[in-house]
Amino acid sequence: MNRRLSIATVFVALVLSPITHGAGLDALSSKDSVAGLKAALDQGATRAVASLGATDGFLGNPKVKIPLPPALKKGEKAFKLLGLNDEAEDLVTAMNRAAEAAVPQAKTLLVDSVRQMSVDDARQILTGGDEAATQFFKRSSYDKLAALFLPIVRQTTAKTNVAQQYNEFAGQAAKYGLLDAKDAKVEEYVTRKALDGLFVMIAEEERVIRKDPLGQSSKILKNVFGAIGK
Repeated sequence: MNRRLSIATVFVALVLSPITHGAGLDALSSKDSVAGLKAALDQGATRAVASLGATDGFLGNPKVKIPLPPALKKGEKAFKLLGLNDEAEDLVTAMNRAAEAAVPQAKTLLVDSVRQMSVDDARQILTGGDEAATQFFKRSSYDKLAALFLPIVRQTTAKTNVAQQYNEFAGQAAKYGLLDAKDAKVEEYVTRKALDGLFVMIAEEERVIRKDPLGQSSKILKNVFGAIGK
């Protein structure tokens, strides 16, 4: 069986067959089955990173575009104090560009998470919900990704004049409970939102794979089921 068919087999079984019961679940001990699952997870994560790491990957995608924190949108006074009355859009652009610059660095960590995935991890993915693989990535890589993203985001946002003004104003606003402390520094806010966007897109890729494994036609899927049943 070639590599493409092996990956498809794992995900067809994941979505459409009773693999979570009896012998189907026991089959996870097969080296080939786990290898196929890892390859498919690798593919989904790689696609998510590629889509977000391109120009306008965040800025041009309404699902993940990073806006100003809600508290900074509530009045003209906030914009004036922050110096954003004419530059708000520039800051939004800078924040999204920072996320686009940081996300490509995620690929190595995500791939490492897949390589280190245990049989138990694989079982949890197979018996979990529609975003079980995405949750696996969150558990295994979130903190490391945040540490990796932060300096890249800081370097990129520092290039815009309003980033320092943001931090000064937001820091004061957070002290008085007017702004969530998590949003008090632009680099930390963007890092968190970049990670949110990354996992949104990984979840989307996961749903696509589960719904239509590798884009196979119905005829091929039937053939694969036949192979699984033997």
